[in-house]
Parts: sequence; C-alpha cells; structure tokens
Amino acid sequence: MSRSSGSPIYRITSARKSVADDQATRVRGYVISMSIRIACFVLAIAAHGILRWVCVAGALIIPYLAVVYANGGREPNQDAPDTLVKGAGRALDAGHKD
Repeated sequence: MSRSSGSPIYRITSARKSVADDQATRVRGYVISMSIRIACFVLAIAAHGILRWVCVAGALIIPYLAVVYANGGREPNQDAPDTLVKGAGRALDAGHKD
C-alpha cells in the first residue's frame, strides 16, 4: 500500500511538545519558584543584617516572576512553514483527470 501523495508529510523533529508536557514543565517551574520563596521566608526570620533584607526582597519578587513564567504559554513554533514536503500538492494535481 502506498501513501497518498497529496497529504502533507511532517517531520517529527519539528513537532512541538504536547500541551500536557508543556503544562507540566510550567507547573514544575512554579513549584520550584515557590519553594525558593519559602526558603527566603525562613532565611529572613533566621538571618540578620543585609541577608535578611535580600531574603525579604526575594520573597516579594519571586511570586511575580513565577506567575509570569507559569502563564507564559506555549513556545512559538519557529519553523512551521518548512515542515511540509515541497511539491506534494503538484503531484496531486498532475494525477487528476476531468
């Protein structure tokens, strides 16, 4: 059995990550960021001097950065037009008879 010459052929190496994989990556990054924020809170209580204020600033800034990262969405597909095999449509037109 031969494959229809008119259907587009995609390169699997150019396929984007699945939605579930992309979401899992963003959730993992968010959890790591919030874990670092908790560590900043603990260090802000235990530390003294400038380190305390650095930890407080980290605990205040990290949530904003984590939310921006988590809501960033999927990466853009850079090479979408190049994924089709060139000339596949012409082969279909050549075989069509009226």
